[in-house]
Amino acid sequence: MVLLKSLVVASLAAAVAAKSAVLDLIPSNFDDVVLKSGKPTLVEFFAPWCGHCKNLAPVYEELATALEYAKDKVQIAKVDADAERALGKRFGVQGFPTLKFFDGKSEQPVDYKGGRDLDSLSNFIAEKTGVKARKKGSAPSLVNILNDATIKGAIGGDKNVLVAFTAPWCGHCKNLAPTWEKLAATFASDPEITIAKVDADAPTGKKSAAEYGVSGFPTIKFFPKGSTTPEDYNGGRSEADLVKFLNEKAGTHRTPGGGLDTVAGTIAALDEIVAKYTGGASLAEVAEEAKEAVKSLKNSAELKYADYYLRVLDKLSKSEGYATKEFARLEGILKKGGLAPAKVDELTVKVNVLRKFVEKAAEEAKEEL
Repeated sequence: MVLLKSLVVASLAAAVAAKSAVLDLIPSNFDDVVLKSGKPTLVEFFAPWCGHCKNLAPVYEELATALEYAKDKVQIAKVDADAERALGKRFGVQGFPTLKFFDGKSEQPVDYKGGRDLDSLSNFIAEKTGVKARKKGSAPSLVNILNDATIKGAIGGDKNVLVAFTAPWCGHCKNLAPTWEKLAATFASDPEITIAKVDADAPTGKKSAAEYGVSGFPTIKFFPKGSTTPEDYNGGRSEADLVKFLNEKAGTHRTPGGGLDTVAGTIAALDEIVAKYTGGASLAEVAEEAKEAVKSLKNSAELKYADYYLRVLDKLSKSEGYATKEFARLEGILKKGGLAPAKVDELTVKVNVLRKFVEKAAEEAKEEL
């Protein structure tokens, strides 16, 4: 019976060990796994008897699990430096736990000196590798993590970039964090907008914080498309406030939650022409005027949506009730839900344009009632 119990315990222990996402390192595999693999690796040097190491263990395991989907890009590993003292000595380990980051290119590691919570460790990995941890029960963050080495490449190009300079210990930063995640999700379908953040208290972010005049946390800076000179954001920190700010700066039409407003996709010059049709003007004359107006459009976004105006006018020439029926059909599809974000945007824009063709009829119907 004692032997049976021992076997069961041993089997359970083996199963638990097998499930660990943390790589175990010893002298015989260290160089191959860490130094020769070309993969960035975070290594914890620990001792089994160390209380701080025991506290870190579940967090470290969670970190490894959250990054397991990207194990071809980053590794989380550990060394029992009490048993493998030669390895600890080789890398100058003098206490436990000691965490060192190997970039996969050099044998000289960087000491990790940040917090031992999951967020701090995840942010460190994201800053060093660009790989974001997938937290249990939540979608991957859409916030772009920047640091001194990456911020220059993110600004000054074809994107409008809103950056929050934060610190892990800052209470206001912690309050802003979920709003920042929502903001990134709201603009996820807009390729010309980037929502980013910099840990300005970390050694990898202090230079940028100083360069851009950050003196308190959180500090929010807006880098317009094509510019490396930021504008200070001093407005409210609600999602609605931030969405409004970005819409005004970038010319987008988002609403909190990621939808589009009722103006998205509409073109003022063409709306004036459509109003003539809803006011009783000849469809043929309105269609011809619209074609001429489209030729004078220069904005690429307007040209993209102008085609739909012309398509609706063409359909109306074949079926007088097309706009009303199509408006009702598309609204019904949107109300059912279950569509991909890109499809929702596409149909919302069409509904917005169709509304210009049917709103006069809708107003008259209400007056008759």
